[in-house]
Amino acid sequence: MTEQILRMSGITKTFPGVKALQDVNLSVRRGEIHAVCGENGAGKSTLMKVLSGVYPHGDYEGEITFEGRRCEFGGIRDSERAGVVIIHQELALSPQLSIAENIFLGNERARRGLIDWNRTNYEAATLMKRVGLRENPTTAIADIGVGKQQLVEIAKALAKEVRLLILDEPTAALNDDDSAHLLDLLRGLRDEGITCVIISHKLNEVTAIADSVTIVRDGRTIETLDMRADQVTEDRIISGMVGRALDNRFPPHEPAIGDEVLRIEDWTVYSPNQPDRKVVDGAALSLRRGEIVGLAGLMGAGRTELAMSVFGRTYGVHITGRIFKDGKPIEVRNVQDAIRHGIAYATEDRKRYGLNLIEDVKRNISAAGLPGMSKRGWVDEMREYRVAEEFHKSMNIKAPSVSSVVGQLSGGNQQKVVLSKWILTEPDVLILDEPTRGIDVGAKYEIYTIINRLADQGRAVLVISSELPELLGLCDRIYTLSEGRVTGEVPRRDATQERLMHLMTKGQE
Repeated sequence: MTEQILRMSGITKTFPGVKALQDVNLSVRRGEIHAVCGENGAGKSTLMKVLSGVYPHGDYEGEITFEGRRCEFGGIRDSERAGVVIIHQELALSPQLSIAENIFLGNERARRGLIDWNRTNYEAATLMKRVGLRENPTTAIADIGVGKQQLVEIAKALAKEVRLLILDEPTAALNDDDSAHLLDLLRGLRDEGITCVIISHKLNEVTAIADSVTIVRDGRTIETLDMRADQVTEDRIISGMVGRALDNRFPPHEPAIGDEVLRIEDWTVYSPNQPDRKVVDGAALSLRRGEIVGLAGLMGAGRTELAMSVFGRTYGVHITGRIFKDGKPIEVRNVQDAIRHGIAYATEDRKRYGLNLIEDVKRNISAAGLPGMSKRGWVDEMREYRVAEEFHKSMNIKAPSVSSVVGQLSGGNQQKVVLSKWILTEPDVLILDEPTRGIDVGAKYEIYTIINRLADQGRAVLVISSELPELLGLCDRIYTLSEGRVTGEVPRRDATQERLMHLMTKGQE
């Protein structure tokens, strides 16, 4: 475990106006799991893109040595031929192709110019068994979940005879069971002699699986820690990431809770794909002004489906039930109705549904509030610019200007843009679906501070989260959901992870 398989020395990478990496050094021992940690925008993914040839030799300064040889990768194919394979956070699979076709895409099993399908499916089945997939190799990627798609990516890497596997936020979109299975798989690969480099914001997973941790902050290497010898804790990693001790991961908050602003009664929603299946079953909940309410549930419990169906029926069919605003019944038939009644919803998938990644900060912030800054069908661009600048400052969005392209911002700053967009509509009720997914601890603290500020302004905030410690640290009251049914309502003083988990599994086999 002492021999180095990889050394990156003096890596510097510059984008127009931004130095993303500055003299970064990284050493990885053969056969270890090496974690790279840092805040959003610290340069972790950029460093891995340099290593894997996404940013080819000549686009950066510094030297890469792999397996004792100096490497000058001109692209991904060069790094893969050397045995370095990267799996990005956004999976690069073709949904309409089969599992087998995806595993060997670009690496086809062919004979005399024709694909040998028997060999393709046989070898795919062997690799799938190795990573714990039991599906038929001919199953389409679109028909399996995200957790299994992640395993397909690893099988794809194994097909390329990987010696160094890079995983960028591999469990960000996975539930607890899928995450645990993936971590067990990585331990098995380590036992087989495959070296892994993993980028993750989930520090509990890092401390559970990593042999070493390198911390990157503001584009520079801060330190490398031996997880066993140094007895590294989550707080120790956080201190290196943010440059200070984060004694309390949740900002202090004294709630000032007022009257009821929203009540949902007997809310039932059916699946649009299986119209005879209930995904929300007679749900009832209420929100009060100045209150932060949590919604907890296991994957598939119906949390997102409930939120989206309330927000202008953007999910589901055969929706029944009643919505009351300030004690009076309202009709919310579409998104425009929801916004008009002061209801806003920030999606869990900000990159796909929450933002236009090729547009700038200004246009993204104004997207939901254009009617309020338009005259006779024309947008008042000066007002749009001023509003965006106000949010740029008040939300501490770390972007050079409001003309910066949103897709180039870190996850935490993208989330601030999403929140700005919906705050602009001046909602009374703000539903936040996984508001800190894929965000580091420093940025999480900023998001929590914003949520507290919204509550202090008299808004009701409903937070949906898969992280029970987040709900316990942030919320004044927590509802639990199981199989589409509300199974409990727990005030903050009585809430524990054990009690919430009991209610979240209530009624399940």
